[in-house]
Amino acid sequence: MDSLLSHWLLFVFTITITIATKFTHAQLPGTWELLVENAGVASMHTAVTRFNTVVLLDRTNIGPSRKMLPRGHCRFDRFDAILKRDCYAHSVVLDLKTNQIRPLMILTDTWCSSGQFLPDGSLLQTGGDLDGLKKIRKFEPCEANGFCDWVELKDVELVNGRWYGTNQILPDGSVIIVGGRATNTVEYYPPRKGAVMFPFLSDVEDNQMDNLYPYVHLLPNGHLFIFANNKAVLYDHEINKILKDYPPLDGGPRNYPSAGSSAMLALQGDYSTAVIVVCGGAQYGAFIERSTDTPAHGSCGRIEATAPNPVWEMEDMPFGRIMGDMVMLPTGEVLIINGAQAGTQGFEMASNPCLYPLLYRPDQPVGLRFMTLTPGTVPRMYHSTANLLPDGRVLVAGSNPHYLYKFKAEYPTELRIEAFSPEYLSADRANLRPVIEGIPETVRYGEVFEVSVSVTLPIVGVVEVNLGSAPFATHSFSQGQRLVKLVVKDAVPDGTGRYKVGCTAPPNGMVAPPAYYMAFAVNQGVPSVARWLQLVA
Repeated sequence: MDSLLSHWLLFVFTITITIATKFTHAQLPGTWELLVENAGVASMHTAVTRFNTVVLLDRTNIGPSRKMLPRGHCRFDRFDAILKRDCYAHSVVLDLKTNQIRPLMILTDTWCSSGQFLPDGSLLQTGGDLDGLKKIRKFEPCEANGFCDWVELKDVELVNGRWYGTNQILPDGSVIIVGGRATNTVEYYPPRKGAVMFPFLSDVEDNQMDNLYPYVHLLPNGHLFIFANNKAVLYDHEINKILKDYPPLDGGPRNYPSAGSSAMLALQGDYSTAVIVVCGGAQYGAFIERSTDTPAHGSCGRIEATAPNPVWEMEDMPFGRIMGDMVMLPTGEVLIINGAQAGTQGFEMASNPCLYPLLYRPDQPVGLRFMTLTPGTVPRMYHSTANLLPDGRVLVAGSNPHYLYKFKAEYPTELRIEAFSPEYLSADRANLRPVIEGIPETVRYGEVFEVSVSVTLPIVGVVEVNLGSAPFATHSFSQGQRLVKLVVKDAVPDGTGRYKVGCTAPPNGMVAPPAYYMAFAVNQGVPSVARWLQLVA
């Protein structure tokens, strides 16, 4: 009898928990959808182009992928340990309109490389491992039905080999390339006079190399905020001088192989203030000990990088998280997604996937900034990515915690591509969603221009026009990510059912480097589908 009662109670408890869990999930904001069942490659690096396509990139010495190159387009490498004749794609391009995948051909190893879009919209891709260590590549995007592909530059290469480096576009449209494994220098594209020593990186290096993939943010004063391990400096790249040492950030190492993530909050107003947020990370020693169950940090540091005497403001996320991606949303909020709650970066060195995204609301007081969102079902661990799409969704791809592709494992190689829709895309807000009916294709710094929008319900309050960059996402950090809120005037009805919003372009390349941006109209926290706008000098 006691046994029967115990089983009955266990059954009731299980059902109650299941219903409660489903009910709880149903009440959380955001929705998930599967876009592509099999992308062919596990994307270690991801970037969205101005043609509304997405470039996904793995490494070349991974062995067979699940996507073949076109007939007659094989790669031959006698030094490749797995495939001397490689007829598999290790990069693909996704058409967001049809969700179709087209294979791309990459020739040299892009393992743990870096990238950045140039002012003309082409994607610069630098470094990697082995034969890719000093390589510079370009992808000039095209319409979805085109045949653009990767080009390996033959007339130029990196001065120093760069594996785990970071790229950041500068105010003049050139790109600084910072760091890399055993590479404590910076250099530039287009090339300048060689590489420049940057001893900060060696100063913060520890015995598990927590100075890789440094977080680099271009501040609106033209200087760089560079964070590695648990320290940051203000760097004047024009004269190669450190102008300021910021206070150390408590909570252990924050960069690869112990990485959390980092983002610069939206630039707005007079653009004199820049705030940096760094969240999560692995505990020191987890990488050395190959500990998969050491709990990750849940702390976040926030600092006003442009203040005279800045200090870190600390707060805690609802979950500890390593390998999370911080994605700037069109509203100025930050989505934190992907990652694990224990272990460290590296092959098969993490556990307990963090399936719950978080919304970071920077305007809220400490303690109220984080909102837990609807969980996903696909673990996105080591080598996963997240990118903002022009329609306001966030594309989630990759996850391969294994040296090669491995599909029979607790956390298998992941070829599915998903999209997460924040709450602002929910059906009950559709009447608030603006449509950009007219916007210039090109604007110059400081230019005054108009954006024409339509909205189902009458506009109440200010319609924002915000420019979001298209970053290069890899290893929990979006290189070159920024959101700039334009100075706007009140929306004025034009008599045709539309509204005119007067806008002023950013004043210079320090606030917004020359590039293609996603221009979003935002009405009461609901963004439009973006239109691509080129910002030029």
